[in-house]
Amino acid sequence: MKVLMVCLGNICRSPMAHGVLQKEIDNQSLNWSVDSSGTSSFHSGDLPDSRSIDVARKNGIDISKQRSRLFVKSDFNDFDLILAMDSSNYQNILKLATSDEDRNKVKLLLNYAYPGENRAVPDPYYEGGFQSVYNMIETAVFKLVETHK
Repeated sequence: MKVLMVCLGNICRSPMAHGVLQKEIDNQSLNWSVDSSGTSSFHSGDLPDSRSIDVARKNGIDISKQRSRLFVKSDFNDFDLILAMDSSNYQNILKLATSDEDRNKVKLLLNYAYPGENRAVPDPYYEGGFQSVYNMIETAVFKLVETHK
């Protein structure tokens, strides 16, 4: 399975989600791959936010080699599952979908931890709370793996 994690700038939430899922892929020897992107190109080519890097590192994950990139239409062809961090990014992704097959690949990440509640992973860029955001992501990723294994 090929999974894409998506937030706005691809520097805070989706890099952490990418790192958490990669760790689970490695730990469980899953035949999966993961990447991340953003619906905005504002940070394209940038490293993850230093606070995301620090929180990931404290949790045993190195995301320091990731680079932000823009979500593009061809991602629908390249990924089996596209996980948005919030409803705004979910809607931005759907705007690029050209078929029901594309649309059916797009889900909200936290629906794995809280089915049907459509909760958002809060953006910690301005408000902080990187560790609590990491914890939410980790819980959802564990459920994601359990669901699709």
